[in-house]
Amino acid sequence: MIELVDVSKTYKGGVQALGPTDLSIEAGRVTVLLGPSGAGKSTLLRCMNLLVKPSTGGVRADGVPSLETRGDLRRHRRRTGMVFQHHQLIPRYTALRNVLLGRVGYYSFWRSLLPFGRADERIALEALDRVGLLDKALTRVDNLSGGMQQRVGIARALAQQPDLILADEPVASLDPATARRVMELLRRVCQESGITLVASLHQVDLALEHADRIVGLAHGRIVYDGPADEVDDDDLRVIYEDARDEPQAQDASLPVDDRLVIEPP
Repeated sequence: MIELVDVSKTYKGGVQALGPTDLSIEAGRVTVLLGPSGAGKSTLLRCMNLLVKPSTGGVRADGVPSLETRGDLRRHRRRTGMVFQHHQLIPRYTALRNVLLGRVGYYSFWRSLLPFGRADERIALEALDRVGLLDKALTRVDNLSGGMQQRVGIARALAQQPDLILADEPVASLDPATARRVMELLRRVCQESGITLVASLHQVDLALEHADRIVGLAHGRIVYDGPADEVDDDDLRVIYEDARDEPQAQDASLPVDDRLVIEPP
């Protein structure tokens, strides 16, 4: 579904966040990018929809001739939902209005300035219902808990009717109990809809519980790639070996932050 060929990323100042990487993402599965902070997980994830532009290599997506043209990239992003660590909702908007932003990619810039139609509202309400927040549709999101806000973020991604969801540390800002519930929800709705899910996590227990496949990263390189149920203590030592002794500046230097990116056509 997604293939990265010799993809690497070096930021200004010569900081290499991701070394040359080859990776194929299989459709319909839950893949977790696992590793410590600064391992390159967010950079790798964001290269998949070119929110971070690789320094070398290329990204290929099924059904899209090339991601080098604006139109093809827009089509790829339209079918790729994004769930961010810090929700990235508009606080003064209701939950429904935030979820409707997931429909923007289906319209031209000028059409997107007009109110959404009933068909879009129905899709957004169905997405809220799937994450258990239909009764909060008209509530401002700044009046919702952190866990509820992340569920609104998931609903926004679902409203795109995507083939792929990229979740960048989707539970890092939540307490352990809420994090578990949100990951269970995210996995379930993706499996029910046949959506491919790629999530970056640093919580080992959640990764092993919810992933079909683990891609372990350390120091900007893939050091493990295999089924989640085959990960053992030796594999985890390789992923986390000497991580605390490495500078943690790689993913922290991302030039693209967590703000919701809504591009005109």
